[in-house]
Amino acid sequence: MRLLSWGRGVWGLAGLLVLASAAQAQANWPDRPVRVIVPFPASGATDLVARVVTQRVAADLGQQLVVDNKPGAGGTLGTAEAAKAAPDGYTLLLTTSSTHAISPHLMPKLAYDPRKDFTPVAHVADAPSVLLVTNSLPVKTVGELIAYAKAHPGKLNYATSGNGTIVHLNTAAFSAQAGVEMTHIPYKGTALAIPDLIAGQTHVLFDSLPTGMPYAKAGRLRAIAVTSEKRSTLAPELPTLAESGLPGYSSVTWFGVYLPAGAPPALVDKVHKAFAKAVQAPEVAESLAKLGVEPAAPRTPAQFASMVQADSNRWAAVIRQHKITLE
Repeated sequence: MRLLSWGRGVWGLAGLLVLASAAQAQANWPDRPVRVIVPFPASGATDLVARVVTQRVAADLGQQLVVDNKPGAGGTLGTAEAAKAAPDGYTLLLTTSSTHAISPHLMPKLAYDPRKDFTPVAHVADAPSVLLVTNSLPVKTVGELIAYAKAHPGKLNYATSGNGTIVHLNTAAFSAQAGVEMTHIPYKGTALAIPDLIAGQTHVLFDSLPTGMPYAKAGRLRAIAVTSEKRSTLAPELPTLAESGLPGYSSVTWFGVYLPAGAPPALVDKVHKAFAKAVQAPEVAESLAKLGVEPAAPRTPAQFASMVQADSNRWAAVIRQHKITLE
């Protein structure tokens, strides 16, 4: 009995030491460089956002944050790798709505579960899109576009950056809410779609603000609305789609930070505060604006999780309704 009691005491003490060590590690985070997996290519939008934000976080924390690009399969390869990392705060994932709100409904055999395999940490930024039309189309407002499309069912073509992309989903959601029929013309990126839109071979495109607005400002295309819930500070002259007769329409590409599942609450809180502080810095907002991105409004990790789930539910419904696939 004494030996058994002694054994239990030793194991109990060992357990307490492990817990104490883990708590100390969290309190000291970060005491070495932190790896930030970005599951998209270098120099792309997500990579640029990550580098702007992590540079400020690193300066605030006095520790290096190393951006590690792991592209492939629409961001799902790097995301799957992040899911397998230890939840100790030394591997983070900075990703977008693509990997956590869209791909799960287009790729049923994902190597990760966006809800079970990750701990939401921080909503970092949002990138609204702009609704562009070709100049040959006699419309200057969303209402006029809808009226024209209804008067000419099936005669308008809309360009996208490919099946299942946010550009495709934005247009599908618009068509459904507006009650119009348009023909889908997929391209391998909106850069390839722009020349045909200018030439009038296609008629409608939901593009990112930084790539689409220069053409509108140059008079080569017409910008008539933005997709965000509120007017964008990057193009305040443009009304939202909700203002323009489609109440409730709202769509942005969000950027957010995750830890692998199982991260302790104290660590989540510490990482959250570091990123929340960084995105409120004026120089970060200025740098993001040059990318066509706006700093996210303050949200707790729980609020971020709720936002992502609502976004996921919305795109799941659009994908089902329009039978959208990657093929």
